[in-house]
Amino acid sequence: LSGSDTGIGHALAKHLDSLGFVVFAGVLNKDGPGAEELRRSCSQRLSVLQLDVTNATQVKEAFLTVSEKLQNAGLWGVVNNAGILGFPADGELLPMSTYRHCMEVNFFGAVEVSKTFLPLLRKSQGRLVNMSSMAGGIPLPRYAAYGASKAALSMFSGVMRQELSKWGIKVAAIHPSGFRTGIQGTAEQWDEQEKELMENLPADTRQAYGEEYLLGLRSHLLHLPSHCAPDLSPVLGAVLHALLARRPQGLYTPGKGAYIPLCVFCFFPLWFYDFF
Repeated sequence: LSGSDTGIGHALAKHLDSLGFVVFAGVLNKDGPGAEELRRSCSQRLSVLQLDVTNATQVKEAFLTVSEKLQNAGLWGVVNNAGILGFPADGELLPMSTYRHCMEVNFFGAVEVSKTFLPLLRKSQGRLVNMSSMAGGIPLPRYAAYGASKAALSMFSGVMRQELSKWGIKVAAIHPSGFRTGIQGTAEQWDEQEKELMENLPADTRQAYGEEYLLGLRSHLLHLPSHCAPDLSPVLGAVLHALLARRPQGLYTPGKGAYIPLCVFCFFPLWFYDFF
C-alpha cells in the first residue's frame, strides 16, 4: 500500500493487518506519527516502508525490500492509494505548480509503483488496485488539477485491466465519493498554497473573480470535511472486494450517492449534468 500515513491508506493497513494479511505499508515519512501508530497498533506481520511515490529511488528500494521479504512467495496485491488534493479552486486560478504536483503524486507516482511491482504480481496472478476519485470520472467544479490527475489514473487502470488480463492479473479503480481523510490537509499547508495562488494571480483575473469570491474559496475549503463521511468502511470494503473476489469489478463507487452524479453524467445530456 502507498500513502499509509493517514486517511484511507492508514485505515486500510490496519484493517488488512487485522484480517491476517502480510502488509507492506508505504509511508511518506517513516518517522512520522502515522508510521509510529502503525508500528504500535499492528502485528509483527506489518512492515512500514519509506515510500515517497515521486522518488524513483525510494520506489526501487521498497521493491527490493518487499522482494527480499517475500523470497519466492509472490506479492498478491498492490494498492496505489497515495494522493494529494491540491487547493480546491477554479482551474484558471490554480498555479501550474498545483497541476504538476497533482500529476506527479496522483498519476506518475502510481504508474511508477505499478510498473516496478508488476513482475511480482505476474508471478502470483495478483491484483492491482488504484485509488481514483469521483472527480476522476466526472467533471466537478474547483477540481480541475485533482480531477485531471485522477482521470489519468482511471484511464491507466482501464488500459492495464485489458493488457494485464493475459497474465491473470486483475485491475480495479476505486472512485469513492467524499470521505473524511488526511487528504484535506492541514491549515498550514492550505495557508502556503493559498498564498502561492493569490500571489500569482494577474490583476485582471483577480478583478474578474472579485475579492469576495476569492476569499470564499477558503470558506469552501474549511467546510469541506463537514460534507465528507467520517466512516471509511465502504471504501475499505470495496478495496477488500477488489483484492479478494474471484471476479472483482473494474470500477467501484463506494460512498453515499457516488453513483448518482455518474449516472446523470452518463445518461443525460451534458447541459443537464452541468446544470445539476
